Amino acid sequence: MTTPQTPAPHELAALRRRYRLERERRVRPDGAAQYRDADAGFGYYAADPYTQETTGRGPLHDTVRVAVIGGGFGGILTGAHLRRQGVDSVRIIEKGGDFGGTWYWNRYPGVHCDIESHVYLPMLDETGYVPEWKYAPGDEIRRHAVRIARKYGLYADALFSTGVTALTWEQATETWTVTTDRGDAFRAAYVVSATGTLTDPKLPGIPGIEDFAGHTFHTSRWDYAYTGGTPQGGMTGLADKRVGVVGTGATGIQAIPMLAQDAQHLYVFQRTPSTVDVRDNRRTTARDVGADRENWARERRENYLRIVSGESAEQDLVADRWTMSATLLEKLLPSFRRHGDRQAFEAAYEVADAAKMNELRARVDQTVTDPGTAEKLKPWYRYACKRPAFSDHYYPAFNRDNVTLVDTADTHGIERITEHGVTAGTTTYELDCLIFATGFNVGTSGIHSGRLPVHGRGGVQLLHKWARQGPRTLHGFTSNGFPNLIQLGPLQNASSVNFTHILDEQATHAAALITAAETAGALIEPSTMTEDAWIAVLTDSAPDHEWFHAQCTPGYYNREGHGRPNNPTAYPHGAITFHKLLKHWRDHSITEILQNPRNTTTPHT
Repeated sequence: MTTPQTPAPHELAALRRRYRLERERRVRPDGAAQYRDADAGFGYYAADPYTQETTGRGPLHDTVRVAVIGGGFGGILTGAHLRRQGVDSVRIIEKGGDFGGTWYWNRYPGVHCDIESHVYLPMLDETGYVPEWKYAPGDEIRRHAVRIARKYGLYADALFSTGVTALTWEQATETWTVTTDRGDAFRAAYVVSATGTLTDPKLPGIPGIEDFAGHTFHTSRWDYAYTGGTPQGGMTGLADKRVGVVGTGATGIQAIPMLAQDAQHLYVFQRTPSTVDVRDNRRTTARDVGADRENWARERRENYLRIVSGESAEQDLVADRWTMSATLLEKLLPSFRRHGDRQAFEAAYEVADAAKMNELRARVDQTVTDPGTAEKLKPWYRYACKRPAFSDHYYPAFNRDNVTLVDTADTHGIERITEHGVTAGTTTYELDCLIFATGFNVGTSGIHSGRLPVHGRGGVQLLHKWARQGPRTLHGFTSNGFPNLIQLGPLQNASSVNFTHILDEQATHAAALITAAETAGALIEPSTMTEDAWIAVLTDSAPDHEWFHAQCTPGYYNREGHGRPNNPTAYPHGAITFHKLLKHWRDHSITEILQNPRNTTTPHT
């Protein structure tokens, strides 16, 4: 593909106007409130279709050293690192029927990771596994999660098909009481929350959604009993079905080409098109990735993190569209802090951004044969406004006679769902099956959303405390008043497009905290002064990206066009620097949060 020439100043001005107009076509006054949770009357959208029967067991009332909430990669890696540190009593509680987290739930047709598998899959060096594909299919990722869990004996005390309902600190015993929806009420000296940010499906709050009489489900709970087939395709159950898909984000882009092959007719309901760059997936060999070297995967993963974090590297070992476009992620990741003339940088950044977006829009014209459809598929916004997507099959799907693109931008989304279909504009599309590829409540774990209440010292609830003061942590992991509670996730921590790397570093840190506390006979709890110091680090150097996202098309990065949260959420100097900071802190300062000896009743401040 020929890259379009660098845009001239008058072309940049025209792009700004076009971006502004396209944004206004899509922004809604209700913002994030346009979505609803898959609970209460819509709980069937979140039901587990992969584990038909839960194992009968009685409620547990025992005691463990460490309870880990979540059986995705965060929980698995925490358990593995604890095992490597010699901690035997580890119980993982997972609401799915097996390990895997988001890869347990997401089994839709065409599911793959969009990060190269050799850097995305953790513990490749430790397990001796070399991924089969450059971009692994979901089943390969899920099997690797199981591989790690088996290697480190995490199945022995795991609780599956179990959701944690509350955490309560018991001062007398200095343990957490963990209650679940299976009647459990056991104690744990330490609790690690690894519930992830891509687990709770969300639905659009479209009027009439409950009236649809056809078959319906969310992509993260794919109903193969209805569609037939597997994630590789072959959905013979759709051969005589009119199928509608709502959503054209990362999931829709992977599922839509597969549905196009098998459905009698497919209607794709789009509000905002994604950027869709080249994927070029292929099988790989050990030689391709240098897997004959010791620590080959760690070296490759660190190289990737360095490049996508805006740091220099002598060689790009992955060399894909993520690393080639890394500098354009500056508005998503605080790691891209630039020094010097900011005005000159912003001008050069806008030019590079426009050139990339022109390239991506040209790709649509070169692939989609119908000019009207091609125009609707073009993304009119800055590159970092939405998470980039990659596919070699998405655009060709719209050249099929049985695929219809329904653009809903002018009506700010679908207007109504009826008993027999979907109304957009003046047209009602009759459907037999309606599939929601509408994603998840991104960035909110059960603790942060309030679905998992946490009561610490004196019965104080974590969210009530944070409602008054804002989120307060040390390094994003621990909080004053909530001893021996460690939270994994992006809050006040580092971030990266390759989040499994971040989770591995977080799990390493969590295991080190618990090991140090066990050795010292102390509780893990930062002082309020330590929290203050960390909040100051986050706020003093926080990059100002609010203006950028205010101009973006609506999405979860900017709270559906209504701005980003005011509270600092990420370490401002990038993942590479943050990981170095954590290691230095573990080596030299870890005792600063172990100053509260056991059997004391007053938290240190």
